[in-house]
Amino acid sequence: MDVQDFNGQRVLVTGAATGIGRACALMLALRGAEVWINHLGQGDASAALVDEIVTAGGRATAIEADVSDPYAVAEMFACITASGPLDGLVNNAGIIQEQPFLDTSEEDWRQIMAVDLDGVYRCCRHALEGMTVAGRGAIVNISSELGHLGRENYVAYCTAKAGVIGLTKSLAREFAPTIRVNGVAPGPVDTAMVSLEHMSEEWIAKELAIPAGRLGRPEEIAAAVCFLLSSSASFFTGQMLGANGGAWMGG
Repeated sequence: MDVQDFNGQRVLVTGAATGIGRACALMLALRGAEVWINHLGQGDASAALVDEIVTAGGRATAIEADVSDPYAVAEMFACITASGPLDGLVNNAGIIQEQPFLDTSEEDWRQIMAVDLDGVYRCCRHALEGMTVAGRGAIVNISSELGHLGRENYVAYCTAKAGVIGLTKSLAREFAPTIRVNGVAPGPVDTAMVSLEHMSEEWIAKELAIPAGRLGRPEEIAAAVCFLLSSSASFFTGQMLGANGGAWMGG
């Protein structure tokens, strides 16, 4: 892929303080975008990322909001779009939980859905309102290869990520050709989410048992995101790029 130029574009990345979101925000900013770094309770990490971007000559602003809270999302978008509509949105914020299905409470289920699926819906809704008026825009939703594959003990997470895939394809059809909506379904990536804090040793070992034989790097996912946001992907909509090391080889 060629290096993409995002000069003059305004992009929001949710869950951008660490991991894949951080890599996306940094890469977009270094390629000219004005980036809004959404986070929740990660002020120090977000401030450090803003400093890194500004030191490199880029533009970035940290903004705290819980994507599972509809009022917080509305306030975040009101703040961002006060100076103009977004050109791009990366829905990356997400949580994961390893838990047998029969041990998953209603509260556990709703928490995963509220962040991983409802949060994507809310941010898409607000972004598309402005993009429709402006007559332009691109959205990239981060799903997971588990949204295709499913996995025992991760039913809520897999269901939410499968929902993101369906949401992405449906929005792509509804808002084409003016606005493009695509997604990335990463495989195992070297972030805090793939750690003993969230996964057992057994499942971490299974994550590594893929054709690539390693974890992905956040920058590799960010490269796919930048491509889909850019004009180089002008004929892409409703697609889920499988940056997953061969974990999922479906169409």
